[in-house]
Amino acid sequence: MNDTTTIITLLTISVVILSVVVVVFLGFVTLLLVRINRIIKSVEDVSKNIAEITEWFTPAKIVGSVLGLFNRD
Repeated sequence: MNDTTTIITLLTISVVILSVVVVVFLGFVTLLLVRINRIIKSVEDVSKNIAEITEWFTPAKIVGSVLGLFNRD
């Protein structure tokens, strides 16, 4: 009877420890995904800004803007 009580106690302790480890691991993964999501949003903002600047600096746009300045009456 004493051996089974010891085994049940040890199994209970190991289940509790594994549960805590799983919860901590899930929290860590969630935190990591949130940070990666922030980084991705930042990269998307940067690429959007670069695309807008590239669009603005096209030769046709620059020449059109310069000609627009001179053609105003």
